[in-house]
Amino acid sequence: MTPIFTTMTRLGMVIMAASVLATGCSYTPGDPRQNNREEDEYTDYANRKTIFGDGGINLFGTEKKDESGGALGVNSFLWRASLETISFMPINTADAFGGVIITDWYSPPESPSERFKLNVYILGRTLRADGVKVSVFRQLRDRSGNWVDATVPDGTAPKVEDSILTKARMLRHQTLTAQ
Repeated sequence: MTPIFTTMTRLGMVIMAASVLATGCSYTPGDPRQNNREEDEYTDYANRKTIFGDGGINLFGTEKKDESGGALGVNSFLWRASLETISFMPINTADAFGGVIITDWYSPPESPSERFKLNVYILGRTLRADGVKVSVFRQLRDRSGNWVDATVPDGTAPKVEDSILTKARMLRHQTLTAQ
């Protein structure tokens, strides 16, 4: 080895050791000068804001009465109704906490040269008429066998949204009458 390489190696090791020691000594427990953290011994954990909302996460239902229908990130009636309404299509992605359902392409048996894809967005925890949004995509097969984007017939997305809302209201009614 050359002397310069050995000197550079030693210098690098000294710098690394000093940085490790310096970062390890940056906080001393009990030092009042460093007690600027948000959470300390006086933090009221019951009133703290969390990413899970006011009620936190509850996997076994809720004790308080709410209109969400469960412990999902979105309204469970809209979620279940969406899944049941589009159950004939293959599902590519389903995120219950984000409220997104993305289907794979589906070709109806009566028209194999046409295929559809749906994106369903559930927009909140309440069962409301504007709580669901559907995007519809359509493709047609051209003469060479390639799929080409095509226009979706007017009113297709609102019809799917109405079907989901009707099913969600029916599920909510069944749940309320069963109690």
